[in-house]
Amino acid sequence: MIELTTPISEEAARELQVGDTVEISGYILCGRDAVLPKVLKMIEDGTVGDLGVNLHGQVIFHTAVSPAGVGPTSSNKLEIESSIEPLSAAGIKLHLGKGELHQETIEALDKYNAVYAVIPPVTALLGAKTTEQKVVAFPELGMEALHLIKVDKYPAIIGAAHGKSIYTQEDRK
Repeated sequence: MIELTTPISEEAARELQVGDTVEISGYILCGRDAVLPKVLKMIEDGTVGDLGVNLHGQVIFHTAVSPAGVGPTSSNKLEIESSIEPLSAAGIKLHLGKGELHQETIEALDKYNAVYAVIPPVTALLGAKTTEQKVVAFPELGMEALHLIKVDKYPAIIGAAHGKSIYTQEDRK
């Protein structure tokens, strides 16, 4: 088990391999279909700094946040998967979600030394490992607003790294 603490360094991201099991601790961003296009607009407009969160080395979890907990949504939804490359270019090092990504996205992750990890859909477990949560932006979106949560040892498996995918037979460990 590889223990990762946010922010994730370039070196730590470079060392991760498809199939590695990780535990993530620290502050991570949470967003999905409704909020990610808004964050991309802020990146394009040069206003992402207004969030008060540094994206460099950050983790983004493809989920909504509610008092009941968090659980991954499918990362291959158009609004989510299309955000992975620009978010990686802006400094995000690890994307958390579920499901297979397209090869173009895997190559974009490699280009920016970022990785994708799949996280089990175990809402109760993740809720117990979430110690803080706050809305960072777009509160009008409710549980789909951009959140910052503090996590302790979130379990995940590296699903895409350095041009390889756990979903491709020849790339599995």
